[in-house]
Amino acid sequence: MTGWAVRGIGMALINVVARLLLGAAVSMWPLSGSALRWVAYALVVLVIAVWAGIDGIRDRRRNPDPDKGEDLTMVWLKAAVVGGLLAGLLSWIIDFFVDFSLGQNGLIFELTSGAAFTILTVFVVASIAMFVGRQIVNREAKKKLAASDAERTHERQLVNARSAERADQAGTRSQAEPQWAPEHGEADTEVFSAVDADGKPRMDKRSNRHGSADGS
Repeated sequence: MTGWAVRGIGMALINVVARLLLGAAVSMWPLSGSALRWVAYALVVLVIAVWAGIDGIRDRRRNPDPDKGEDLTMVWLKAAVVGGLLAGLLSWIIDFFVDFSLGQNGLIFELTSGAAFTILTVFVVASIAMFVGRQIVNREAKKKLAASDAERTHERQLVNARSAERADQAGTRSQAEPQWAPEHGEADTEVFSAVDADGKPRMDKRSNRHGSADGS
């Protein structure tokens, strides 16, 4: 069974049940008939809105691209037509078997004016609910995207800060180290001999000993 058929039968049953409960309530509290009718109508609208809203949310989550989503408008239009006609027919039949009245309307009225009102209610409420459901998903997606962008920006800032800190540390180290020319590191160091107080070169005793030993 297709989606629009399931929804159409569901809408018909919801309308019939609402009319049955309304008829029973009006027979018990006839002075509150107007308020009870509004309550029954509000309950039907609430069920339609919840069902169609869930359809809109599921469709947008499955198909983030609006061009690739399911045509729920036609689905709910067909469901509204089926629900309106079937609800009118069932209400006319059930009216023969209950002790209270479901409106005392003939079959022609139920399949024309009554069905038209039901079709209009179902389709308008479902269209609004689908739109709201899709907008809820779009808003959630935008929030997730904004959070992801903020997280990436924060990570990028941390990386840049660490890179700048490392560059500063490297610059500090290079300034603290002595700056020697390359040739100074490999140049030989010249050694000068010791000098006495009178300015004469002082001979190392060990050198004299070695010299005398060699001479002997």
